[in-house]
Amino acid sequence: MDRLERASALDSTVALLSSRVRALPLGSWRDVLHGRWLGHPAHPVLVEVPIGTWFSAAVLDCLPGQQRAAGILIGVGIAAAAPAALTGWVDWAEQGPRQKRVGLVHAAVNGTAVALYSGSLIVRMRGRTGLGKALGLAGLSVVGLGSALGGHLAYRQASGANHAESVSNLVGAGWHEVGAVSDFEVGQSIRRYVDQVPVVVVRESGNEVHVLADSCSHMGGPLSEGTVSDGCVRCPWHGSVFRLVDGWNVGGPATAPQPAFDTRVVDTRVEVRLRNLEPGGSAEVPAKMA
Repeated sequence: MDRLERASALDSTVALLSSRVRALPLGSWRDVLHGRWLGHPAHPVLVEVPIGTWFSAAVLDCLPGQQRAAGILIGVGIAAAAPAALTGWVDWAEQGPRQKRVGLVHAAVNGTAVALYSGSLIVRMRGRTGLGKALGLAGLSVVGLGSALGGHLAYRQASGANHAESVSNLVGAGWHEVGAVSDFEVGQSIRRYVDQVPVVVVRESGNEVHVLADSCSHMGGPLSEGTVSDGCVRCPWHGSVFRLVDGWNVGGPATAPQPAFDTRVVDTRVEVRLRNLEPGGSAEVPAKMA
């Protein structure tokens, strides 16, 4: 897996396919495919269907008189593989170089599994049950390899993980000073640190101060290097858009919001406190400066 992550020979193919996927005219459906509505990537949810039906078909192949049921399950898995693959490709196009190399092989392996199961279904329909079972078993073995690659992407490479989740564990309770009011130019995103955790501070034209965790929840991009517009900040890496007032992800590929901070001004100094989202917790309005 480590060697695969370093396989720069795949980069030309990765670049070509990434540009093709990003060019797809998906519109608002792109965020749907990312899983923004779900709060995490939709791809892991959708892949449960083909994996589950194909494994169930393998079990039925071991039982007498279940060939027709096994064939139906294989067909369902093939049909379900299409939306699962589409969500995977859309997520993959917004990943980093090392994730894309592993993801490309992951997709190729899973595509091979679909081909094997398609062949299995065809020969079963022609009455060649023995060959159909053999192709199905081969397909299930390939699916296992694809799942191992997917697990590496998710758990070793943190593909699809919330890269801002640790903020709540790193920032201490109470108020923290981030600088003087005059340090923050209106409309500019500026990085500061709270307990060594980077945050982005934005002072708006209405003399309001908003503070969010700086590392984008999608892939850790620096929001302080992004653009501020219409009350939102856009990540410079993959274009995720977050609402400044509460960190809500209004545009993907990020599927999780940014940790937000309450703000206040004490003697011309801006202080921030990690917003309490627990039941009964309070959330103050952004600080207004005189």
